[in-house]
Amino acid sequence: MKSLRRITAVLKKELLQLRRDRMTFAMVVMIPLIQLLLFGYAINTNIRHIPVGIVDQADSSLSRTLAQIVQATQVVTITEVFATPEEAEQAITESTVRAAFIIPPDVDDRLARSPSIGLGLPNATNQTSSRPVAHWIVDGSDTMVASAIKSLRSMPLTELLRQPPNRQVPTFEVTLYFNPEQRSAVNIVPGLVGVILTMTMILFTSAAIVRERERGNMEMLINTPVKSIELMIGKIIPYIFLGLLQVAIILGLGHFLFDVPINGGMIPLLVVTLLFIIASLSLGLVISTLAQNQLQSMQMTIFVLLPSILMSGFMFPFDGMPKPVQVIAQVLPATHFMDMIRGVVLRDATLYALRGDILWMIGFAVLGMLAATLRFKKRLG
Repeated sequence: MKSLRRITAVLKKELLQLRRDRMTFAMVVMIPLIQLLLFGYAINTNIRHIPVGIVDQADSSLSRTLAQIVQATQVVTITEVFATPEEAEQAITESTVRAAFIIPPDVDDRLARSPSIGLGLPNATNQTSSRPVAHWIVDGSDTMVASAIKSLRSMPLTELLRQPPNRQVPTFEVTLYFNPEQRSAVNIVPGLVGVILTMTMILFTSAAIVRERERGNMEMLINTPVKSIELMIGKIIPYIFLGLLQVAIILGLGHFLFDVPINGGMIPLLVVTLLFIIASLSLGLVISTLAQNQLQSMQMTIFVLLPSILMSGFMFPFDGMPKPVQVIAQVLPATHFMDMIRGVVLRDATLYALRGDILWMIGFAVLGMLAATLRFKKRLG
């Protein structure tokens, strides 16, 4: 009986401590709730409404019908119209669109000469033509997106155009850029840079201020002329070099072990990586000023890390997520970095092409450092 009373006393003490520790209780509730919502609502491997462009060199009623048929699948949504294939290729490199549907000027003749199709056209013949009816050029760096668009290669045009179903269906030619073999390592390795940097940079700095408080070093800082902004900058500089070392290890081993190409220049790669490291470190400092102890800082880091992995486009295509989730994902630095690192490493994108993500990252880093500085007070407790 005495043992039972002692156990009951300890149990009451732990329950009381849990009730007072609101952060732990919030994490117990929020982590499974967020994962349930992410996997049940946000994560979607059946990709729909991929933003694509179109180059209609025929500008005929048939070419417009083909465009409507492609959109009717709901796999893609035509968001841009380009005058030439070169413009479309540049847009894919800049990640404005994920693919482009190129309709040649002689599409009517090609469709009429497709083997045994006819489609009710006046010049229909049974001659076999090796020319595709139209052409897709696709950003192959995301294997799921590429596979979804490749599924449009053989479309039931006869059925959609209300023609006899026993006719042979023409095919579209598909060309994959940047990852023609659709190797998953080409897509994963650059994205892994973002995941590891998110994990380590935020984790390192999220405990920076609370660690000083727990070790009793805050008294020393109070008696020094060090300003808040100087303390913040001094704390993140060592981790910047650690982050760059991690990037070199991941991309270097990825290139030599898995033959992942590094098509971009070192300067764009350095710039986008530095911006993301600084943005992640600033977020970690904000967490550090909010947390009361190192356990809370780790819990808050996990709270940020889970959405960064699942919503940034690392594991699941960003284009497959519902629009409200995409808006939330755009707040995360990892989402912008995924596009930048894959753009530089795989597509040889220029800094100007990535200007939108770069400006957002600069703004996030500045606001993060400002928020951390304002919240930090050189005092105990």
